[in-house]
Parts: sequence; structure tokens; C-alpha cells
Amino acid sequence: MNDTTSIRTLIVDDDYRVAEIHAGFVGKMGGFEVTGLAHTVSDALIAIRDTRPDLVLLDLYLPDGSGLDLMRRIVDLPDPPGVIVISAARDLDHIRSAIAQGAVHYLVKPFGFATFAERLNAFRDLRLRLQDLGARHAEADQQEVDSLFQLMRTGTIAAPPKGQSSETMKLVRDFVRRADADVSAAEVARGIGVSRPTAQRYLSALAQQGSVELTLRYGATGRPEHRYRATTSD
Repeated sequence: MNDTTSIRTLIVDDDYRVAEIHAGFVGKMGGFEVTGLAHTVSDALIAIRDTRPDLVLLDLYLPDGSGLDLMRRIVDLPDPPGVIVISAARDLDHIRSAIAQGAVHYLVKPFGFATFAERLNAFRDLRLRLQDLGARHAEADQQEVDSLFQLMRTGTIAAPPKGQSSETMKLVRDFVRRADADVSAAEVARGIGVSRPTAQRYLSALAQQGSVELTLRYGATGRPEHRYRATTSD
């Protein structure tokens, strides 16, 4: 995937009107841009090779072949795009084939903007998580792998403890993982813009889950300072 700010999106649908509607949906979302519209397998192949999109919104019924055929032909490209299937096909053969070919999500027509946005935001979050791992040259531990696959399936990461925010949990976890050394609750609080007690509460929850490790730093006097670092990969 390209390391650009906006997720470059190609829309492939044989119905010109539907393609324009989906382009309008993409245009309403922050962080995405439409690179083009294609209405056949052959046109889609040319567009993918010329514009190298990050994401393809793919109909399965195309006049010169199946969207599944297109997926088989692009999988071996040097930097293949992610694919979200958008189709009226509800039969298990199409669904199984789409999964086998690597579709990230499968949207059944018709649907509303909220459902559309949910799937695209899940793709964006997955992409960002993968980019973060790549930037840190990190190997994913089992919890990270589980979280990535859950994000693909449901569009959400594992729920935090009751009364805590998934987004804040992710901010705290990612801050600790990006840190060059162990960090304190105060450092996390300053880094992500929350209070120290809030940072401490989330760090404690992450430590209980095994996502971060707690160590104690002893000074000359007073209580030991709690320090946190990312867990090592299995």
C-alpha cells in the first residue's frame, strides 16, 4: 500500500449511476480520495496498473468477466490494493470465493452510507495499524495478530474494560509501543493529552491484558515509579 495521507480508492462497477453514488460516498469521508471509476475488468486492470490505488471497491458482475477474476489477476502485483467487494451476490459460492481471493470486506447491495463508512473506516484503521508495525520494524505478537484479524472481521478492536474508551485504549497502547524506552503514566498523559489518572487507569488495564509490561523504578526516597513498556513478541 502507498504511504500517502489519503487512501486512494478506485471504484469498479458496471452501473455508471451506482459508481457515481459510491464516489459520492467516498467524497463525504475524510482520509479517502477517488482515483477513478472503471466499469469493466479490462478498464479496472489498466486503472490499477496506472494509478496504483490503495483500495478497490469492486462489483462482482462486470460485462467482460467477474470481479473475482480481477482479484485473481491483481494479487501478484508488486503492491496489490486492498479490495472491498460491493455486490448484490448473496450466494455462498461468491462469498467463499471473495474470502479466498483476499477480500477485506463484503458489502451486500443495497446499503446505506453508515454501513459503507463503517467498512471503509475499518480498512483505514487496519492500514494504519499495519503501517505502524512496519514503521517500527516490529513483529506482531499474538494479541496484535488477533486484533488485526478482528478489525478485518468486525471493524473494531477488542473491547476495553467497562467504562473505558476503545479509542483512548488504542492511543495509550500505541504511544507505549512507539516509545524508545519505558514510559510513565505522566509521560503518556502528556503525550496523548489526557489526565495522569486516566493514563494510569488505561495502562493498568493494558498490563492486565498483557499488552504492556510494568516495571518499578526505585529512587532514593519515596514510592517506586511505575514504568511501562511494550511486551516483546512471542
